[in-house]
Amino acid sequence: MNSIETETYTVHFNSKGYEALNHYIDAHNFSKIFILVDSNTHEYCLAQFMSQLQTNITIEIIEIEAGEQYKTIETCVGVWNALSELNADRKSVLLNLGGGVVTDLGGFVASTFKRGMKYVNIPTSLLAMVDASVGGKTGVDLGTVKNQVGVINSGDLVLIDTSFLDTLPPNQLKSGLAEMLKHGLIKDRVYFETLTDLSKLTLNDLDDLIHESVVIKKTIVTEDPHEQGIRKHLNFGHTLGHAIESYFLESETKDQLLHGEAIAIGMILECYLSAELLKFPKEDLEYITKVINSIYKPVHFEKNDYEPIIELLKYDKKNEHGNINFVLLKAIGSPKTDCLVSNDLINDAFNYYNTSI
Repeated sequence: MNSIETETYTVHFNSKGYEALNHYIDAHNFSKIFILVDSNTHEYCLAQFMSQLQTNITIEIIEIEAGEQYKTIETCVGVWNALSELNADRKSVLLNLGGGVVTDLGGFVASTFKRGMKYVNIPTSLLAMVDASVGGKTGVDLGTVKNQVGVINSGDLVLIDTSFLDTLPPNQLKSGLAEMLKHGLIKDRVYFETLTDLSKLTLNDLDDLIHESVVIKKTIVTEDPHEQGIRKHLNFGHTLGHAIESYFLESETKDQLLHGEAIAIGMILECYLSAELLKFPKEDLEYITKVINSIYKPVHFEKNDYEPIIELLKYDKKNEHGNINFVLLKAIGSPKTDCLVSNDLINDAFNYYNTSI
């Protein structure tokens, strides 16, 4: 696959990616190389990754716990302390080998340690390959509220090795697929439809689709790097999706949802809102609902779940002047930003979802 150039970094794939990474390390003469992993990527991905590195520079491994609940400032403090104790300096580099938690948190750690050190993302989950590792958003959660603290600062390089997908369980692959489905809904109906019948897709097809998803996101981010306009389109499904993810994360009685599982529900809910407010075609609402429900496990919402989820919407990053701003769809491939939605209509959306599963 061809590499994807942005204004500040390049996304490389598979063997070309390792060639580019080794050249990058050799060219910069780093004082030390630090590799950030979580407990899963340490076990399943690190050895394979290390076997591809060609360098005599000292390498140190820093491990964090796996899971969204560890995407916190407390974890950052642990990594900052480890970097300090291992004598990292501004001529060191941090290689983030992991899913979205590792790449988001690692990018934030690197961007702030000693006021900035270089970093590279090596995403190992489908979600991170198509979303978290591209676009320069870094950061952590505040309590259970998603991505409240962070900076926009791109790494120097992204290396996507799709063979890491072989280490993932099916639910993690489906979590990443949600972001790809979103890319289709905001940008390209044909792309969305290609993803709807997974039984016909081969591994080579998946490589090509990952490449296309990265191109879609890169195109949007290049036009609007700081999310002042078109980049908001990438938040489709995320206003309610993030609130649902946070609500389930803090609940003592409900099973946690993966990011993509929550976003999938958010996309159904926000398609319903689109139909009610923007005349999004009802037949497309039914089509998208059927597709998403065929992929993801059903989640039933009780009436008493609605209000606390709506309450969490106030933390959404798109909000301005006290208004909760949604990204909705006029049609597949035609998003509209800054849409205001009443709580009653959000309740109706949850009722629609419950009847659809």
